[in-house]
Amino acid sequence: MRYVISVDQSTSASKAFLVDETGAIVRRASRPHRQYYPAPGRAEHDAQEIWRNVEAIISEVSEGLEKERIAAISLSNQRETTVVWDRVTGEPVCPAIVWQDVRGEAACRALAASAEHIHNVTGLPLSPYFPAGKLRALFEENPRLLKRAQAGELKLGTIDSYLVYRMTGGLHVTDTTNASRTQLMDLKRLRWDEDLLSLFGIPAEMMPETILPADGSFGSYRGIPITGVLGDSHAALYGQGCHASGMAKATYGTGSSVMMNVGDAPVISRRGLSASVAFSAGGRTHYALEGNVTCSGDTLVWLCQTSGLFESPDEIERLAGTVDSAQGVELVPAFAGLGAPYFDSDARALLSGMSRGTTKAHIAYAALASIAQQDADILEIMQQESGYRPKWLFVDGGPTRNPLLMQMQADYAGCVIRSAVASELSALGAAYIGGIQTGVYRDFESIPARQAEGRTYEPTLTDAQRNELRQSWKSAVRRALSGQ
Repeated sequence: MRYVISVDQSTSASKAFLVDETGAIVRRASRPHRQYYPAPGRAEHDAQEIWRNVEAIISEVSEGLEKERIAAISLSNQRETTVVWDRVTGEPVCPAIVWQDVRGEAACRALAASAEHIHNVTGLPLSPYFPAGKLRALFEENPRLLKRAQAGELKLGTIDSYLVYRMTGGLHVTDTTNASRTQLMDLKRLRWDEDLLSLFGIPAEMMPETILPADGSFGSYRGIPITGVLGDSHAALYGQGCHASGMAKATYGTGSSVMMNVGDAPVISRRGLSASVAFSAGGRTHYALEGNVTCSGDTLVWLCQTSGLFESPDEIERLAGTVDSAQGVELVPAFAGLGAPYFDSDARALLSGMSRGTTKAHIAYAALASIAQQDADILEIMQQESGYRPKWLFVDGGPTRNPLLMQMQADYAGCVIRSAVASELSALGAAYIGGIQTGVYRDFESIPARQAEGRTYEPTLTDAQRNELRQSWKSAVRRALSGQ
């Protein structure tokens, strides 16, 4: 039996999975890492802590196995989170700037005149959500770091780049999916854009030297090849089998991502979505339209840990199931601004529509509905811009185990929801690519574990009912936006 070790490095934890020749997970290990919020709008990680955790979990899932039985190590990662590290030691020189961090807002505003050009080259709307703006702000705040970078002493990259650098002892590379989310890559040419690097004030010498396909060679770790490297949402898209144009999936976690495969040419959105590389594998590059929601599962965390309204997400789910609607209550979870399709980092959270008869159950229902409504916003625009109307929306992530939330998603999106049997689609997608590349699997369709079908949810609302609920939600969002 041969195996693939798949590392899923996410916002809250690093997980490793031992995946066998059937495509099933047979071992797993996990290590959480600390979250830091040093100031409003800022979110940081300790990249050194993440690296130590990744070392530990790889050792844990491979314990007792001969090295020859491990065909590959694959990696899926939180994407826009950015690390700057010392070229010689590999150690971070400052905290990792997390994708949720909006410190680049002022830097992006200063580049407003170039916004259309940036969008056309990268496929991404100018936003502090992406690493380019974060890095410009970092260097403006820390001129010493910029000087070191200009002197060739520092390297930068997304989490995949940093981990590969540490695992290989100095190979500085990334893959097309992560590169496409930096706002520094020419989306059509799949290479760093020198004009954009100059515009954002980022020395070219800091960037990964090569942008590889996901099934490329990313060096080795302790003699084991590293291949199957891509962003977590892209890995989930691949793992869900969305390999043809018009197929779409939603991944739920701290935030959420709705992504549609649009084929071999990018579709540049004019309504707040992002164009990126879906995945590059098998000698072909697929492109995607995507919308990212900042607060999905994190909405429930806020309700429990910060507000104290609920004891746990389980209580939210239980109470929401005791009512048949939110009775007009709307929760817009703009705790860190709003992502796609609004990209308003100054938006503020809003709880509205309450009456004397409003109960915690109605607020719980509204919280779950907000997750589904945000994804429906994205899917609605995605269909209009791509010309594809998917019959199915494939879903994955922990929140998909909540049947009420998934039924809401089917109702608000107006399409059939199919949940994955496996809950770790990002890790499995990366493992499948790495396994195909190293001969563990003949091809994607032949992987036995893929034959299982998950639960489906059919829409139950009439068009009139759906439109009424959607308009109520959109009205609440407009009130939450800045300048309203």
